[in-house]
Amino acid sequence: MTVTSVEPYREVVFDKDGDGPAGQAGFLAALARQGCTDLVLFTHGWNNSPSVANGLFDRFLQPFPSVTGPGVRLGYAGLVWPSMMFSDEPVPDFPALAAVVPERAATIGRLAELVEEEPPQEAAFAEFAALLRDLTDIDQEGLVSTGAPGFLLGDPRAVYGMFADAQQGSAGAPDSSDAPTEESLFGADRAKRLWKGAREALRQATYYTMKRRAGVVGERGLGPLLGELARTAPGLRVHLVGHSFGGRLVAHALRGLPAGARNVKSVTLLQGAFSHYAFAARLPHAQDHGGSLRDLQSRVDGPLVACHSHHDTALRVFYPLASRLSRDDHSLLGQEDRRWWAIGYDGVQAVPATTTRTLATALRDGVPATGCVSVDTAQVVSEHSDICHEELARLVARAGRFGG
Repeated sequence: MTVTSVEPYREVVFDKDGDGPAGQAGFLAALARQGCTDLVLFTHGWNNSPSVANGLFDRFLQPFPSVTGPGVRLGYAGLVWPSMMFSDEPVPDFPALAAVVPERAATIGRLAELVEEEPPQEAAFAEFAALLRDLTDIDQEGLVSTGAPGFLLGDPRAVYGMFADAQQGSAGAPDSSDAPTEESLFGADRAKRLWKGAREALRQATYYTMKRRAGVVGERGLGPLLGELARTAPGLRVHLVGHSFGGRLVAHALRGLPAGARNVKSVTLLQGAFSHYAFAARLPHAQDHGGSLRDLQSRVDGPLVACHSHHDTALRVFYPLASRLSRDDHSLLGQEDRRWWAIGYDGVQAVPATTTRTLATALRDGVPATGCVSVDTAQVVSEHSDICHEELARLVARAGRFGG
């Protein structure tokens, strides 16, 4: 499907490793030869097909011609990468998941069988845990060495019990010192409870896979492409926009951007699904550590704008849960712990001189020419996927200095 509501438009495609068809930078550079002064490059988050992604591109980009100022000619690009929908449902759509990771189709099929049958035997839970590790494409030794989610290595009974408790909002996980008997642990009711937790573990495993993939595609795919574009079309001003995990993707592109490339003139993160401390030089709770993207906002020749909304349930509830698990935290509760909040929930944190704006103020007065900016967009963003608004298009234009 090709976006037709805005022109000239190009599609950029990367696979899970950040590889794409040859000549993609050349297609974008050709926009400059057609007279385009600025390029808006937008990418999706948790989508399960290129057609869904392109539908989002069409709706989001539609207002841009009407918010562009005189003397500016926009070109547009939609970046499609293999992701999947991250919904509030405890189990992902198995056919969609198989389409995203076809190399794990057999693993996904067996996972689907287990959650459907809910066998009470301990061996079934052990098999499920092994399948989750296979799905994430990291073995046990690799998980330990890379600091990947500890829940993939823990005792399945304890882990799935904790997940079930978290879903039910209980006060805490079962006390392992109770040493339950196998009969009590694997009775029919207990097994059903644990399988509810196992479904959540599956959702979190797919979350981890997509989170890691977004970073890879950004750093190895989009970053080098932007570097090539800076060489071949140095006058083309690029504005990166990413939704959800797509925000993580465009942010990680800054890591892959070659030194000296200054063609990225603005970055706008729409409900970004990554840590609000990502750009911090020092973490408030660990002063000897920085964020995963520490100081990379300096590679933007303009502002880095993080849109956030407290209405975003996915980032308020599910992102903190997944983030704590990725650090092997022992508690799945306590969602008010700010360490685990997302940049799309409360904006950039722990970066000195970050500017804060309401959406109305940012549209009226603009945003600073450089540095991190947090914009509260709750007045229009009612939930995680609610990003197709003219006001947000105007904000991108304000950040990129191409608005009317």
